[in-house]
Amino acid sequence: MEWIRPEDPDYDETRKLFNAMIDRRPAVIARCSSPGEVAEALHHARTHNLDVAVRSGGHSVAGMSTNDDGLVVDVRPMKSIHVDPEAKTAKVGGGVTWGEFDRATQQHGLAVTGGRASTTGVSGFTLGGGSGWLERSYGFSCDNLLSVDLVTASGDLVTASATENPELFWALHGGGGNFGVATSFTFQLHDLGPTVTAGLALFPGEAAPEISRAYRDLALSAPDEVGTALVYLTAPSEDFVPPDMVGKLAVGMAYLYAGNAEEGEEHARPFKELGPSVDLIDAMNYADFQCMIDDPPDHYNYWSADYHDHLSDEALDILVDSAQRLPGPNSQQLVGRWGGAVGGPAAANTPLQHRSAAWVSHPFGLAETREGWQEAKDWVKQFRQDIAPHTTGGVWLNFIGDEGQDRIMAAYGEQNYRRLSKVKAQFDPDNVFRGNQNILPAER
Repeated sequence: MEWIRPEDPDYDETRKLFNAMIDRRPAVIARCSSPGEVAEALHHARTHNLDVAVRSGGHSVAGMSTNDDGLVVDVRPMKSIHVDPEAKTAKVGGGVTWGEFDRATQQHGLAVTGGRASTTGVSGFTLGGGSGWLERSYGFSCDNLLSVDLVTASGDLVTASATENPELFWALHGGGGNFGVATSFTFQLHDLGPTVTAGLALFPGEAAPEISRAYRDLALSAPDEVGTALVYLTAPSEDFVPPDMVGKLAVGMAYLYAGNAEEGEEHARPFKELGPSVDLIDAMNYADFQCMIDDPPDHYNYWSADYHDHLSDEALDILVDSAQRLPGPNSQQLVGRWGGAVGGPAAANTPLQHRSAAWVSHPFGLAETREGWQEAKDWVKQFRQDIAPHTTGGVWLNFIGDEGQDRIMAAYGEQNYRRLSKVKAQFDPDNVFRGNQNILPAER
């Protein structure tokens, strides 16, 4: 166990999160290498009456993986990865990132739905559900769980699976970090890669209305193996970007085919025939693709999201109008295609509601300064207000910050929330793990 306190030289670096807007100062950070050390850290928090936060990848946009004057259980030292290529399973420690996970499983041509940013932690991503490029083929990350090991608020080590603590296992399929500190995950893997057809394409911003409509129609008719999203962004100054596009609005398209690379090339053809100015969709390494849209660290972030059953022309016009007002060169407006396994049989076995949605919109407000963050936040909120008539009312909690208890209820629905509350009351009756999208324990 390594205890890091404010007077230690590596304190500031250790407490830093992905979102530069979060600048909190815990009383102590406990860097844990084993479940026993996690239990010891939680005992310390109880003894000294300290609030508890749990930190893995540190990508929570609201900073839920830290606190002020409390204790942070930092599981990043738990980096074990064991892949069984015959059983097609992987057991990974709670501190593993998706970049590390993908590199390990791809050595065997195996994968599971992982984060679209390689620096995202497996733990928070999976416990919140886990939406990624492979979801239309294999469901969310949580749909592929075989078991989870965690330490409860009382320091007990428990395993949750379909046969052991099954109600807890259900709750961990999207209920977040409400029930304990996850120390390891076992996943069912799928044959994929290491070479796939994937990549990015870029269109000029003035073509946004036409490209948006054409993309929508193509994405709706694409097979489930196609994972794709449209991203409105400011064209970066890169060698592959034509000089006349740099610094202007562009429409990006991400594409991945979860299957044979040659078949992926065939299904990519209609998208390529839209005539992008930049076409980087080709045979490539899957793990490399997983790193292609990593956001830069040390920016001031504000995100949100909404679900959509349909994207009408009017809704697309709202997306384009919002994109034309991007707050700064790093902000992005994203709309991703759901469907397929997202709303398949596994959906009924999770607390997450509205999984039948066909689309998800996901505005990313990014700024380089604290002052610019307010502009980014206002832009996100304005878009959500404008797009509201075209949404289902559902939300993916991994995609948003702290937007209040109503949004938590929108994610689960009243019935699932009550069921989650009962699990919470069993494993965390005192609500020790409340630094999250919090589920209140049911009253006994």
